[in-house]
Amino acid sequence: MFSRIRSAAMPCAVLAMMFLVWPFVRHALDLGVAGLRDGDATGSRLYVPGADVPNIAIFVHMASGAVLTLLVGLQLWEGIRRHRMRLHRLNGYVMFTCAMLTGAGGLAYIALQGTIGGLWMDVGFALYGLLMIGVAVQTVRRAQQHRIVAHRRWALRLFVLAMGSWLYRVHYGLWYALTGGVASNDAFTGAFDLVQNFAFYLPYLLLLELWFRWRPVQREMSVQTSL
Repeated sequence: MFSRIRSAAMPCAVLAMMFLVWPFVRHALDLGVAGLRDGDATGSRLYVPGADVPNIAIFVHMASGAVLTLLVGLQLWEGIRRHRMRLHRLNGYVMFTCAMLTGAGGLAYIALQGTIGGLWMDVGFALYGLLMIGVAVQTVRRAQQHRIVAHRRWALRLFVLAMGSWLYRVHYGLWYALTGGVASNDAFTGAFDLVQNFAFYLPYLLLLELWFRWRPVQREMSVQTSL
């Protein structure tokens, strides 16, 4: 009974998530594509006139990150994973490519141009990019090794990271709505800004790791056996 309810609820949850992230996805995709096409994205504070290589890096980061954020929910759809394995694998490899481009583009921009918020933002966002690349590689490796439980764990870590850019903006939206922007400024050097350099992904990864430890091993083994 529970499995039937879960199977019916999953498509609704995935579609709801895609609906929630769509405004962010559309904005990032528009900026990234416009920048790659025209070499100009004056609507973004990250655009630097005359800095061609950093601009290309950040445009790639925006466009690929938008696609990654939109597609990541499909990998959690059990119906696709169980009954449309080719689609699941294809979407997985598209996500892997997007994750690599997103991470590499962000890291290149940080190395060549630096972030708006200075050193601590450089550190926080560079760590985010490195984790994105490393987790994407591990997710694919475990799938190729047919280590299903390990693959799912790495895929969930990638899900958390893929949602990070959206969560970053959600955090700011909620903070400004509740406090009017206390401890935050345009230079991203306020106390809230400094916390946010890490808070949009590390706490969620930590919670996920705690969930992995809490989840009974027997249940994971039964899931793996059923595949």
